[in-house]
Amino acid sequence: MAVMTYLTRIGVISDTHGFLHPQVLAEFAGVRHIIHAGDIMDPATLQALEAVAPVTAVAGNMDDGKLGKLPREMCLEVGGLRLVVGHKRKRLQKRMALGKVDGLGTGEAPDLIIFGHDHLPSAEWVDGALYLNPGSASAPHEEDDDPTIAIVERGTSGLEVRFVPLKRSPEAFTD
Repeated sequence: MAVMTYLTRIGVISDTHGFLHPQVLAEFAGVRHIIHAGDIMDPATLQALEAVAPVTAVAGNMDDGKLGKLPREMCLEVGGLRLVVGHKRKRLQKRMALGKVDGLGTGEAPDLIIFGHDHLPSAEWVDGALYLNPGSASAPHEEDDDPTIAIVERGTSGLEVRFVPLKRSPEAFTD
């Protein structure tokens, strides 16, 4: 059996809502970069993640103050992958179509499109790009699915996504 060699591993997280699950730092150990797709709500979350790997974060609809000044969406390259990240999928798609995402020209297609907001983990291929929602890392509402994060790995056979379930923590509930 051949061993898969990963060229790039990226940790993807969203909707922490002021609570960074202790399991996240261990799960992201060894990633090349961490993407936070908004609703951070506590700058200490980004500081803790930065102790593991470089972090790129965008503002979500719940972020204010210093966090509210983060970009709403952005394009970047990590390990040869072109990524676009924003908090809300619909807004991100609209801004991409209009050519309003810095670093991404109209009609240019990224490899990976990351978003959060609805607290539902999903991964789907659309027109050659992987659309990824890691789910909510905090699952702050009782009706939310259990919390999750995602790890994206690019190997010789392409992109793979692994969702990592987190144990539900009563400390994360907001209602």
